[in-house]
Amino acid sequence: MNKRFILFAALIFSFAARAQQLPALTSGKIVENIKNTTAVAVLSNGQPETSIKIAKKWQGNTCVITITNASKKSVNLKEVVIFKAAKQFAPTTPIYAEGFQLLSQTGGTLEKPADLGYYTDRSHYKLAEEQGYRTVYNVLQLMPANSDQVLMGYASSNRFAGKFLLSGDTIKVVEDLENIAIPAGATWKLEDFFIESHNDRNRLYDDLSSAIGNNHPRLKIAEPTGWCSWICFGPGVTSKNVSDNLKAIKANVPSLRYIQIDDGYQASMGDWTTIGKSFGGGIVDVLKQIKNEGFEPAIWVAPFICDTNSSIYKQHKDWLLKDDNGRPLRSDKVGFGGWRLGPWYVLDGTNPAVQKHFEELFRIMNKDWGVTYFKLDANYWATIPHARYYRKNATRTEAYREGMKAILKGAGANSFILGCNEPMWPSLGVVHGNRTSMDIAPDFESFKRVGSENLYRSWQNNKLWWNDPDCILLTQSHSKQTITDNQYMFHAALIYATGGMLLSGDDIGSIPANRMKILRSVAVPTGTAARWNANTFDYGWIIQPKSKKLVILNWEKTPKTFTIPVDRPCKLKDFFTGQEVGTFDKRIELKDIPGEFGNVYVVED
Repeated sequence: MNKRFILFAALIFSFAARAQQLPALTSGKIVENIKNTTAVAVLSNGQPETSIKIAKKWQGNTCVITITNASKKSVNLKEVVIFKAAKQFAPTTPIYAEGFQLLSQTGGTLEKPADLGYYTDRSHYKLAEEQGYRTVYNVLQLMPANSDQVLMGYASSNRFAGKFLLSGDTIKVVEDLENIAIPAGATWKLEDFFIESHNDRNRLYDDLSSAIGNNHPRLKIAEPTGWCSWICFGPGVTSKNVSDNLKAIKANVPSLRYIQIDDGYQASMGDWTTIGKSFGGGIVDVLKQIKNEGFEPAIWVAPFICDTNSSIYKQHKDWLLKDDNGRPLRSDKVGFGGWRLGPWYVLDGTNPAVQKHFEELFRIMNKDWGVTYFKLDANYWATIPHARYYRKNATRTEAYREGMKAILKGAGANSFILGCNEPMWPSLGVVHGNRTSMDIAPDFESFKRVGSENLYRSWQNNKLWWNDPDCILLTQSHSKQTITDNQYMFHAALIYATGGMLLSGDDIGSIPANRMKILRSVAVPTGTAARWNANTFDYGWIIQPKSKKLVILNWEKTPKTFTIPVDRPCKLKDFFTGQEVGTFDKRIELKDIPGEFGNVYVVED
């Protein structure tokens, strides 16, 4: 069984039996206590600044926060501690929290947070943490024993990063002001904050999604399906590879609309319209062939970064983020320098010349190349810390969002924009789709690990953006270990349950007939994520206006019986085979479900 799920099960079921050292408080009372805490503005030296007046206005479960500099001089602020929960939750309270960057997620407990992702904010990306505290971002879910769950989250991300600082029995709710100066007499709006308690996890996330939608309306576009060249061919993909897969897709799964060419076509990182050796220098011809075959061309691009071989770096150093001495900022000096051709340098999204460059780049790719789907990678680098911007007093979030708005303008209204390796909350309202996990690999351990990362975030799908759970893989051509048919079923059921985008990562012609049938079944996604029973993700319901489906996942190696309560009699039919499973009254009982197996069932009254 996946280690993170063993950990979560142990937290939820064994900690409940342990003696609590703190007085028992209901979740509702805890929320009330948190709301009544006093906010504090903090200087870079850690001292409070009393000249900063902080106002809070509650609108239901959402708090609108403003700060005013009541002094006669500008004040540089490190942060504002807007709420604090001290000795409200037991240290053993299980948690789930988001990261600033896509690849960082946190589980465990308040006193012992546990990394769920491998590339964390603090260790891989080297984002600073206050001594004695673990820092998480955007969302914090708490699951106290014998009481309702509590969900806290930031309902906007226009300017400042929203953080939670965790230390044993203490939570600090903090907005990072990055030591920028608030002028004398100025009033600034901070990010909105949401808090609610309820016994239903799904209800909590629904309410947070609504609060976010009030500030960042979704960019609406049809949910994409398609094929990606990267996993099966990598940077060595050829025109023949693409042509062969176009034919196979046409013959077997024509619903895969977008054909995505990934990394490798460009001459350098940063020179996206200067073509490298891939495709014999004929990437535009390949894209036009895709269009002529009745599909939509899609392409990978990392617009915010460049390497030292690029013309951007050589000719436009004034476009790049600067260090304290006014020189181009090397990303490896403040964090991770990039996965190849590093260290990367970063284009400054606040610079009007960069914004013009972004508009022109994406206009060329859309109008001249015919591209209508852009996978934007390495977006996080637009928000690296300790940068100096063209626009004074700009924040990391503003620099990223200003650049993204220029990209959207250039790409045009007919294009789909996917964020990848991105800062999560700063991407609200500026992407159509968002990657919600690490890259998938063709082995079952990756299916589980990447799958669980996606399921923690499945509530975001069709509410904040279309979730991208990465590709579905149904062949073993690149696998280092044997993957069983049951494990492929687990993977397919999980991908389908996310309700998100569906891209195949296989060489389509090599998919065996039995698994090709699976691909056809899932290649028309529901657009609706399953609503799970708990963070253990054993079973969930895909509920749509005219249909209902049940998803089960057996994370264990051994067979398992699923007993699932229902409020009315129902019949089950296997979604993939169409076979009748049975009729059930007060509960559905699925006996001896094989280990490491998943399935989807159509539920009929």
